Amino acid sequence: MSGASSTAERGDSTQFEGDGPVVSVIIPVRNGAAHLDEALDSMVGQTLRDIEVVVVDDGSVDSTPDILARWVDRDARVRALRQGPGGIVRALERGRAHARGEFIARMDADDISEPSRLQAQVDLLRRRPELSGCGCGVRYFPDEIVRDGARRYERWINHLVEPGDIDAGMFVECPLPHPTFFFRAEALDVVGGYRETAGPEDYELILRMWSQGHRFGKVPDVLLRWREGDERLSRTDARYSPEAFLATKVRYLHRTLLRPTGPSDSGLRAVVIWGAGPVGKAFSRALQDVGVEVVAFVDLDPRKIGQQIHGAPVLETPAGLTLGSSDAGGRAVGSGQTRAPPPLHLAAVGQEGARRRITRLLSEAGKRPLRDFIAVA
Repeated sequence: MSGASSTAERGDSTQFEGDGPVVSVIIPVRNGAAHLDEALDSMVGQTLRDIEVVVVDDGSVDSTPDILARWVDRDARVRALRQGPGGIVRALERGRAHARGEFIARMDADDISEPSRLQAQVDLLRRRPELSGCGCGVRYFPDEIVRDGARRYERWINHLVEPGDIDAGMFVECPLPHPTFFFRAEALDVVGGYRETAGPEDYELILRMWSQGHRFGKVPDVLLRWREGDERLSRTDARYSPEAFLATKVRYLHRTLLRPTGPSDSGLRAVVIWGAGPVGKAFSRALQDVGVEVVAFVDLDPRKIGQQIHGAPVLETPAGLTLGSSDAGGRAVGSGQTRAPPPLHLAAVGQEGARRRITRLLSEAGKRPLRDFIAVA
């Protein structure tokens, strides 16, 4: 592509054991001089040697280009591409276009991968052919600036290891940390890679792949140190705002779990929202905006029972459990040849413990995860 530096071409002469590297690691960077050496040290120090590290400099004006030039001279596996400021999606797709590996890994220019990370992820995908990609455990650092909320998120995301766990958390948050992404290159090719949207590019990619039948796992070991800091893009860009995340979740709920569940079902599924607090209300508004009916809210607070929220009644738990069943079906539509599909129950609360209690109640009532209910946040 135009704009690639001459130093990138020097990396092209690397000799690999096969036709290309086992893993291509893509690192986008803009003005990352402060931590880039640490990140690249952790990559070239991987126990898996048959790799290439494709760094895409997205218009840096600090010493990033000089650091990259030194690395390209030092290790032929490091390749540097230059472009004007185009944003993270353009940088990632530029790197992917130049990647030659069987697998594509992600890494940020300020994080640190443990030496065994890439080998462990290769081993997992080779052992589990049904998986299109995986992540690994993470640990935020430096400890002195990591807040309690970040540690709670770290614990939550690290416990999502098996595909079923990841599926269950799919609409709570992105269940794989972006800098740990590790995919079969062919799977990324099939879905078209990253896309520019008004929301988070990493989460949108995972949801799009999941909606097309791809499944993910995770190496449970903590193999990436994830740098915390107020300057992170996720803290400063509107694409990572709560509103953008909500819109992304609703778009993919609309495309997947809210579709009819049976051959005789007609129309979108309605929803029952468990939780009449801020999370439930936000999902109610967003879903109603795209034409989804909210049948009812369910809440434990006796002060809310009997109220109306966005036109839907707030019910007690026993009444909520009787609403809809994928076995019993929904109400008849028109001549009776079709029926409204059973509603989808959303465990829509912010606290993980409360979501677990709701999903346990729904399971005990005979409802099935991903078919009858899903946790959201």
